[in-house]
Amino acid sequence: MATVTVFGAGNIGSGVAGLAVKAGADVQVINRDKAKAEAIGGVKAAAWGEPITGDIVVLALPQAAEASVVADYGEQLAGKTVVDPSNPVDFNTMDLALPNGADSAAEDLAAKLPDSNVVKAFNTTFAATLASGTIDGKPVTVMAASDSSEAKTALKSLVEAAGLRFVDVGALKRASYMEAFGALQMVVAMGGGTPWTGGFKVVE
Repeated sequence: MATVTVFGAGNIGSGVAGLAVKAGADVQVINRDKAKAEAIGGVKAAAWGEPITGDIVVLALPQAAEASVVADYGEQLAGKTVVDPSNPVDFNTMDLALPNGADSAAEDLAAKLPDSNVVKAFNTTFAATLASGTIDGKPVTVMAASDSSEAKTALKSLVEAAGLRFVDVGALKRASYMEAFGALQMVVAMGGGTPWTGGFKVVE
């Protein structure tokens, strides 16, 4: 059985945690407000500072908040698959706001966690579709980029066990494309072009 730790109990964190529970994984949710983690069904809630139990760790936090995870949990993340679902966006302008001149937030995170296998995923779907598992009657597609084939395989198994579709988009350098795609989808939704319960659908 897969073991998953999700940092964050917001919309994306809840969506990913629910997906992992559906896949049959042992799921831990770490949140500064433990009560919010306890409200997610089927998971083991933990307060910030408690040890990580998952081999797949999802940072379902705003991109700027990832620094606190690196500072407090960096050593524990060594050897683990670390998933970055963030979209680094300036919400005043809806422009990409990349950290430290990096090509993508995921590559910036990987540079800070050299002993972890960083995967960009879950940023091109809205939380509502992750929770439902479908979009326009079809399984939601989860795209993923990473330099680790093993990490992508582990995530693929989790995603497909939950009934969703997995697409490998290549090396971690492709995360910049994914973050731009995620930002575009947000812009379209904010303009009323698509609902937050919808989004773009990948068709075969």
